[in-house]
Amino acid sequence: MDKFINVALPKGRLGEKVYDMFERAGYSCPSIKENSRKLIFENADKKVRFFWVKPSDVAIYVERGAADIGVAGKDILCEYNPEVYELLDLKIGKCSMAVAGKKGFQDDRNKTLRVATKFVNIAKKYYAEHGRDIDVIALNGSIELAPILSLSDVIVDIVETGSTLKENDLEVIEKFLPISARLIANKSSFKFKTEIIVDVQEKLSKEVDKL
Repeated sequence: MDKFINVALPKGRLGEKVYDMFERAGYSCPSIKENSRKLIFENADKKVRFFWVKPSDVAIYVERGAADIGVAGKDILCEYNPEVYELLDLKIGKCSMAVAGKKGFQDDRNKTLRVATKFVNIAKKYYAEHGRDIDVIALNGSIELAPILSLSDVIVDIVETGSTLKENDLEVIEKFLPISARLIANKSSFKFKTEIIVDVQEKLSKEVDKL
């Protein structure tokens, strides 16, 4: 069996913060900070191998065993519900899932509510819990455009500062799901590489406590 622990990191600023946590936790890999086009970085002494992937793909790599562990946003885990273990809230990349719409929007419950979102499953679950009939409009681009152009009544999207909404005369109607980066593990890897995965979890947990 591969004695290395394979770690899928999300590309971008969040992934860089996550790697810094791994480094402080004793799982460093200096080559990852070199300016290169390499996709995989390993430290034979620490028996750790990192690779950068698109944030929304981390859970797929972990679920299917290409990575033993990885870091994914709670939004991705709730949207796709992958078969993985969620081990730790890293308390970084904090934001919220929210319903937003034009300023002063009033929901007419006699009509089907049109909801534009990238997070179809999260939106459906949220409105099902509220007993609200919705027409989901799945979009991938600038969700904020949908209510402005009357494609939708509201949007369900991630909100960090809310500045994009304000600039487009939109406002948060309700925040309903706190989001942050989570350490996840492949179920089979957790069984066969328990010791090293638990060690990573415990050491990262100490780094979280320092935040």
